[in-house]
Amino acid sequence: MDTSLITTSTGLEGYKVVKHLGVVRGITVRSRSVVGNFAGGIQSLFGGRLSVYVELCENAREEAYHLLIQHAQALGANAIINMRYDANEV
Repeated sequence: MDTSLITTSTGLEGYKVVKHLGVVRGITVRSRSVVGNFAGGIQSLFGGRLSVYVELCENAREEAYHLLIQHAQALGANAIINMRYDANEV
């Protein structure tokens, strides 16, 4: 799938939706190791950017994005419109 045809907008300029294939999703669940949690706790003592957790979130989003694309392609989609990211604590 051409990633330029993936958007958070409700449409793609210059393109017309001819068939809705339904909802596609890319779901992942991640957790830090005990060492990662310890490092994050130490970083939080000093304030600022918690790089251990930022990296975890970035990796989770990237994995979810690729899973989303795979799901869409399995349905025969050539584009994804109105894409959203969501993150929740489990």
